[in-house]
Amino acid sequence: MFAISVGEGAELRPLEPWQAEELLAHVERAREYAGPWVPFTVKVTDVESARAHLQHFAERQAADTGRFYGIWLDGTLVGGVLFRIFDTATDSCEVGVWLEPSAAGRGLITNATRVIVDWAVDRRGMHRVEWLVSSRNERSKNLAKRLGFVRDGVLRESFPWQGIRHDMEVWSVLAPEWRAARDARRAADAGTADGPS
Repeated sequence: MFAISVGEGAELRPLEPWQAEELLAHVERAREYAGPWVPFTVKVTDVESARAHLQHFAERQAADTGRFYGIWLDGTLVGGVLFRIFDTATDSCEVGVWLEPSAAGRGLITNATRVIVDWAVDRRGMHRVEWLVSSRNERSKNLAKRLGFVRDGVLRESFPWQGIRHDMEVWSVLAPEWRAARDARRAADAGTADGPS
């Protein structure tokens, strides 16, 4: 199993079916915060449903059509990132994210998203990465914008969730845009590290 640092004391790792109890404990802490936007944080209600959710993604990973990763902060699962869609035929994928409130504001989702998008673009040859978000979810839209995604349009009332038909915004970034933004960010970071000249 791999573990990639995504901040001080934080790691990105695969989430697998044997971790169902850990996922359930995390979902119970995250449910109120993430539930309005992230369906699995409402649907996972016991160990069996947690295991079924993780098994679903294990099967999708085996088929190369999706992936599911957790973020651990100081050894506790606090959030994650996923490829809800991973389509090698069209070289496109969709990223999703979630977090519990205790871990918000630390840049964990930003860093973890950069790791998986870098992998998708550089290692797997994805050309288009999408981010679908309810028009009501300002935090997620702001994050997409900070990451360099561009708003393509709105799928009006396309997602019924918890008694509301949500307008879903489609955001995307193309591989050349992602690489250019990453190179610019790294150059700026290197300039800051060098200090004034």
